[in-house]
Amino acid sequence: MKDAIIEVRNLAKYFEIRKGIPSKVIGKIHAVEKVSFDIRRGETLGCVGESGCGKTTLGRTMLRLIEPTSGQVFFDVYGNIFDLRKKDLRKLRKDMQIVFQDPFGSLDPRATVKNIISEPLVIHKKELSIGKDEIQRKVLELVDKVGLEPEHLHRFPHEFSGGQRQRIAIARALALNPKFIVVDEPTSALDVSVQAQVLNLIVDLQRDIGLTYFFVSHDLSVIKYVSDRIMVMYTGQMVELAKSEDIFQKPLHPYTQTLFSAIPVLDPEIKRRVVIKGEVPSAYNPPPGCRFHRRCPRAKPECGTKEPDTIDMGNGHLVTCNFV
Repeated sequence: MKDAIIEVRNLAKYFEIRKGIPSKVIGKIHAVEKVSFDIRRGETLGCVGESGCGKTTLGRTMLRLIEPTSGQVFFDVYGNIFDLRKKDLRKLRKDMQIVFQDPFGSLDPRATVKNIISEPLVIHKKELSIGKDEIQRKVLELVDKVGLEPEHLHRFPHEFSGGQRQRIAIARALALNPKFIVVDEPTSALDVSVQAQVLNLIVDLQRDIGLTYFFVSHDLSVIKYVSDRIMVMYTGQMVELAKSEDIFQKPLHPYTQTLFSAIPVLDPEIKRRVVIKGEVPSAYNPPPGCRFHRRCPRAKPECGTKEPDTIDMGNGHLVTCNFV
């Protein structure tokens, strides 16, 4: 893709299941299965799906916080990040950051806000050629950027609300002026009244700084608000990817249609919910062929044996299905 800052190719991540002494591998959890997509510079790619579909694992593997089983991730000028040595990986960290889902667990409870935000700058101060005064100035600038006050710098995380803690986490992620940030369900642990403030902050920062986001969420209204394009995942696989307006107006994959039909509407006379039967397949023992075929209302015999290809339906609308 032209002007892509990150290119993911056939990325897969399996977690081994071990048993016994000495431990032996008795199986694997197929968390992410051969996922491929690009993210353009300056855009937000939203990733949505049911809990356990692999959204968070995909995001962390893209950053190499989790080592992949197979596949490649090409980022900016670094090439395939899975080929980088430890020294080069340290440089990569300045340009790729993450905002974790839980603002209560992602901050060190024994560190002040000043220490939390300044930590990335202290770690990379030699490469950045900055001293204490410059770090102090940068921390004050970040605090102001995320809507906190200078007096907050000497407090501890437990003294803040959930929304304020997430702002601290965002400030920490911005400390090294990254080009790409994985935002992992930043509002799921927050009250509804605070969610809008955090989302607006994320959108405003992208506009002002030119950030690129991979935004993970299970909340379709949040995904629609922040995303330029949306990727839908089901049991570790990408089933559909398209522009935000296209996928909301005309979802093509049967699972996407089912997922989006669950969005509540104000008119009680409108009944648009599509209910599918069956259980979500196990990631330990996924079914052959299409992962969705046992629940799909349009499934045919071939779906149980043939793995579907990803088809471009035009205008960059990708669908992984045997019969679109």
